[in-house]
Amino acid sequence: MAAAKATVVYAPLNPRLSPVELRAVTDLLRPRLLLHDAAHATVARGLGVPTVALEDYEAWLGDPDPAPHAAVGPEDPQMILLTGGTTGLPKGAVLPYRQQAANAAATVLSWGLRDDDLAVQATPCFHAAMNALTTPLYTLGARVALMPRFDAGAYLTLVDDLGATLLFMVPTMFQMLAEDEGFAAADLTRVRWAISGGAPCPLPLRDAFAQRGVRFKQGYGLTEAGVNCFAIDLETAARKPWSVGRPILHTEAVVRRPDGAPCDPGEVGELTLAGPHVFAGYFEHPEATAEVLRDGWLWTGDLARVDDEGDLALVGRRKDLFISGGENVYPAEIAAALDDHPDVAACAVTGVPDARWGEVGLAAVVLREGARLGADDVRAFLKERLARYKVPKHVRFLDALPVSGAGKVLTRQLRDAFVAERATTEVPQ
Repeated sequence: MAAAKATVVYAPLNPRLSPVELRAVTDLLRPRLLLHDAAHATVARGLGVPTVALEDYEAWLGDPDPAPHAAVGPEDPQMILLTGGTTGLPKGAVLPYRQQAANAAATVLSWGLRDDDLAVQATPCFHAAMNALTTPLYTLGARVALMPRFDAGAYLTLVDDLGATLLFMVPTMFQMLAEDEGFAAADLTRVRWAISGGAPCPLPLRDAFAQRGVRFKQGYGLTEAGVNCFAIDLETAARKPWSVGRPILHTEAVVRRPDGAPCDPGEVGELTLAGPHVFAGYFEHPEATAEVLRDGWLWTGDLARVDDEGDLALVGRRKDLFISGGENVYPAEIAAALDDHPDVAACAVTGVPDARWGEVGLAAVVLREGARLGADDVRAFLKERLARYKVPKHVRFLDALPVSGAGKVLTRQLRDAFVAERATTEVPQ
């Protein structure tokens, strides 16, 4: 917030990255100044960038009188946020001033936020999730409580003590809340609704919160647009838990075929977005910018379908889609079905090579404590809910899923680990 007021470009770094990764990012962005706290002083000072310790603010704050107002316009860059890339160096998404302003105003109106709302900001502040509720609520004059680090018990205490009215997290964090010993006794009566980002919440998890009187919505956004792009009312969300609803104010959304033609209702295509919340492009990466920004539309890389009532559902990432025996398979659809198994705590699905079918599914499953489930049980459960070609041929049980700093499952790691495992166990013919 201070950076925006001072008209300097803000580019937060992920403190979970290794020094080598951080050095690659700072080499890319070439910052003029790096602010750090005491816990990260050693790492920060080793990156070859001028640094200032936040604890020494009195020494560098300077003249307390307001600085002269610099002339900036809606298209001037306010932030550079690193995209949640799972391989290689992430790209820097340039967000102009009009982007955050448009997202905040549209979210307030389309989501029905109120000036007496309060949310606990528990997702990391170094990526776009900060703009889901925190900046819209600040814009409205409502309240936000910032958590330095997510802890389920501490979060429930804050919700109880402060009277939080809105909950926003990823499904894994909601699961940790439901499993915490304080969940049953926490006062959630003032919570108007909870919204899940990144992925829909599994049915058993939604039921656990429903028993405490908390209703769920599913959200959708990406660093390059918003971050909020859709809105859904609670009645529709209950009837269509797989849907993110319809575009928010001043947002256009069209599901398209590869040639750009709009898809028919029910047809899967790539989601494209247009509006004032769309980013300006990738920092010093014109080729990548031209690939996603075409004729005023952002091609998100996400696959979606629109039903007959005009409500949209996300199917998965275009790059995650795999083809098995000539049929398109969407891992997110399979994972959503498996999430509804009462013994499954977390899961992910990806495509892996297969000599006969080209690719087949691999399901990585984390079981709930004390649960007993085998690969055949998983497949039998899915055969009742999905076409046979969608049922994963391979099932692996893990203690935990590999995730990025933004909380996204690293399916590429699952695929690579499986391929490496098969390479060492298969006997040459």
